[in-house]
Amino acid sequence: MSEESVFKNKIKEIFNLLCEKEWNPYITGVIVAFFSVMIMAWWRPWGAVGAIRNWGDWMMYGGASLLGEVGVFEYFDEAPRSIFVNSGSVIGIGFVVGAFISACLGKDFALRVPPHREMVKAVIAGVLMGIGATLAGGCNVGGFYNALGNLAANGFTMMFGLVFGVILGLKLLYLEMEHITWGDGGSKTITFPPAVIYGLGVLAIVGVVLASYIYAGNEDSDYVASLGGVILIAACLGYTMQRGRWCMVQGFREPHMTGDCTLAKSVMLSIVIVAIGAAVLKYAVPVRAEGEAVLATANYVRGTFGWAGILGGFIFGLGAMFAGGCGSGTLWRVGEGQVKLMMVVPFFAITSSIMTAWFRDEEFEADGVLGSYVYMPDAFGYGPTLFIIAGAMIAWYVVVTWNEETNKLIVPM
Repeated sequence: MSEESVFKNKIKEIFNLLCEKEWNPYITGVIVAFFSVMIMAWWRPWGAVGAIRNWGDWMMYGGASLLGEVGVFEYFDEAPRSIFVNSGSVIGIGFVVGAFISACLGKDFALRVPPHREMVKAVIAGVLMGIGATLAGGCNVGGFYNALGNLAANGFTMMFGLVFGVILGLKLLYLEMEHITWGDGGSKTITFPPAVIYGLGVLAIVGVVLASYIYAGNEDSDYVASLGGVILIAACLGYTMQRGRWCMVQGFREPHMTGDCTLAKSVMLSIVIVAIGAAVLKYAVPVRAEGEAVLATANYVRGTFGWAGILGGFIFGLGAMFAGGCGSGTLWRVGEGQVKLMMVVPFFAITSSIMTAWFRDEEFEADGVLGSYVYMPDAFGYGPTLFIIAGAMIAWYVVVTWNEETNKLIVPM
C-alpha cells in the first residue's frame, strides 16, 4: 500500500471516529463536563430552558400584540431581548446547530415524523416539562446538572424528584403499550441524499463560525462580543451530546428499565468534574472581582431547595419520559430531525414563559415560597461541598450498580 493510500485511510479513520461512530458514554460525559466548565469560565454556565423560555416569551409577546394585554398576555407587554442577543437563546441556537452538524456529518439527519399518539404525548410532555422546570428553577441542566455543578443544593432536590417522576413515567408507558392501540399509524421518515446532508452540515459549520466572528467583532457592547465564544462552545456541547447520544434522563430511566447503569455513571462522573471546575473558578471570585462576587457565585443557585425542587423534578421527569428526551436531549434531537421533539419545544416554551412570568410577578422565589437559596460553600466551605457532591454521586453509583446485578429496582412491565 502506498504512503498516499495509508494517509487517506488515516483521514477516513479519524473522520469515522469523530463524525460517524457513536462516542463512548464516559468519554462523552467528560467532554460535556469540559465544555461546561469552559463556557462557565468564558461567560456563564449553559442551560436549555433559558433558550426555550426566551423563545416562548417571543411567542407570548406576539400573542399580546395581536390579542391585547388580556389574561396571561398582560405579563408580555414589552418585547423580550432578541433571540440573537439573549445569552440563553444564543446557547440554545448554538446547541441545536452543533447537534445538526453532528447529525449531518454522521449521516444521522432525517425528518422523523412520529405516530399520531406520539404527537399527542409531545403536547402533554411539553406542558409538563415547562411546569416542572419552572418549579425546580431549571430543566435537567440548570435545575440538576449545572445546579450541582455550580455547588447549589437545589440540584439535590430536583434529582430526588426526577427519580420518582421517571419511575412513574416508565410505569405509565408500560400501561400505554399494554392497553392503548389508538394512534399507532402515521409515522414516516423523510431522508435526503448524502451529498445534500453533508452540504448542509458544512454550511452549518460555516454559519456558526461566521456568527461567532460577527458577535466577536461588535465594538459597541462587550456583552454581545462575548457571545462569539458562547455560540461556539454551545455548538461543541450540542455536537458532543448528539454524537454520544447523551441524555441525562436516560441515566435515571435505564437502571429502572433494563438495569443498565452506564449512562448514569457517565452523568455522575460529569457532575463531579463540573463541580471541581466550578469550585476552582468560584473560590477566588471575591479576590478577583470583589464588587461582583455574589453575582458571580450565584449562577444556578435558585430558591427551590425544598418542595418546589422535588415537585418540579418529579413533574419534569414525568414529562421527559413522555417526550423521549430531557431539556438538553430535546434540543439535540431537534438538531437531528426528530419531529416529535420539535413539537415538544413550543409547548415547553409557552408553559415555561407563562409560569415564569407569573412566579416573577408574585415574587414567589424571592419571598421563599418555593424553598431556600443554598449555595453550599457558604454553609460548608468549598472542600466539604465537593465531598458532599462526590459522596452523593458515589451513593448513586452504589445503588445503580447493585441494581444492575440484582434487578431489585427494575420496574416490571
